[in-house]
Amino acid sequence: MNKDVAEKFESYPLHIKQHIFKLRSLIYDVANEDSINDLDECLKWGEPSYITKYGSTLRIDWKAKTPNQYALYFHCKTTLIETFKELYPSVFQYSGNRAIIFVAGEAIATQELKHCISLALKYHLVKKLPLLGA
Repeated sequence: MNKDVAEKFESYPLHIKQHIFKLRSLIYDVANEDSINDLDECLKWGEPSYITKYGSTLRIDWKAKTPNQYALYFHCKTTLIETFKELYPSVFQYSGNRAIIFVAGEAIATQELKHCISLALKYHLVKKLPLLGA
């Protein structure tokens, strides 16, 4: 793990840390399943970020102002969240055109989330397709 990212993960409260690690693990699982070998982990805007050559940056974070929530952020200038809202209108809680919000202790729709992550990691390959090729 990137040293800066590891320090950021250590800064999260215990009740959130396990959830943040689960999101990180899902990102790596999807990259592996999709044969994406260039996934880079770093800090962007002070948040753990995941970048690949043909994808759109994914970020994970928790904010003290919403202590029981954490989020997976997507680039707001993409059609990712718009597409997710069409594919999964009632599965996730969204924040505008930039994030999927999760509540600590609540189950995550893992298969649907993995699909969203996959679309983000391949975004520049599928962005011109209807519903990103979903």
